[in-house]
Amino acid sequence: MSALPDLDSLKLLVDVGELGSLGRAARAAGIAQPSASKRIAQLERRLGLPLLERTPRGSALTAEGKMVAGWASQVLSAAQELMRAAAAVRLSEAAHLRVASSMTVAEYLVPRWLGEFQNREPDVQVGLDVVNSAEVAALVLAGADGTPRSVELGFVEGPNVPDGLDSRVVGTDRLVVVVAPGHPWARRRTVLRGAELAATPLVVREPGSGTRETLDLAFRGLHQASPRLELGSNSAVKGAASAGAAPAVLSGYAVEADLATGRLVEVPLAGLNLVRSLRAVWRRGRTLPSPAATLLSIASRP
Repeated sequence: MSALPDLDSLKLLVDVGELGSLGRAARAAGIAQPSASKRIAQLERRLGLPLLERTPRGSALTAEGKMVAGWASQVLSAAQELMRAAAAVRLSEAAHLRVASSMTVAEYLVPRWLGEFQNREPDVQVGLDVVNSAEVAALVLAGADGTPRSVELGFVEGPNVPDGLDSRVVGTDRLVVVVAPGHPWARRRTVLRGAELAATPLVVREPGSGTRETLDLAFRGLHQASPRLELGSNSAVKGAASAGAAPAVLSGYAVEADLATGRLVEVPLAGLNLVRSLRAVWRRGRTLPSPAATLLSIASRP
């Protein structure tokens, strides 16, 4: 895989399109125009596309440049969400609003929610604890004493809501069966059935995770083999599956990029319901304070 373009160069390209010239974009970036021109030329070589049309009147984006600038805007937005989410994890102890989230929701949904929340509530510092679904519920329930470490709102992915918590569905997810490209299932001509999957030693998430709970519930009533490996993160499960250790069952969110690049292959499955709800949870009977209610509203939107 070729080296990825740097974010500063992508931001420069986006600014050329928004501000109308390379000179204005260079001034906005605080660099000299020759330096800006060099960055764009390097980006063109890296992507193999002409991005700027240079004329005696100045520079403007080519048709290819406009497309790349649109994609670059999405990359920059995702990078900003990453930084907000990382800051929330880093600042958890001193946060004004402390939130707990299961790993899948934290990785793929919470960053976007926090980005919108910070736009609405720029003065509220959010702290994020990333744990499995069972631990999320325990943290929310443990905050009943109102201590500084109280977790007002949690996000879980399991099929059940523990006693003492109210909940609201904020999304859905589908677990998928994935294997390494060299695994025999990657070339099978028949659809995988639930009973065969259950009887196969798998790479799975640890007990207490929403992914594991959903899978165990789906396997109820079937002969279930012992796991080949139990691992504590989506990345670890994907790594083991791609190395050929065994098939794995993971969130569709978690494997989307791996399927697109061919690092993993999805195995079609029939006769087993692996769709689950993603939920926000809070202590039963409690009125959420304003910041938590705002974040819940953002997460609940379609």
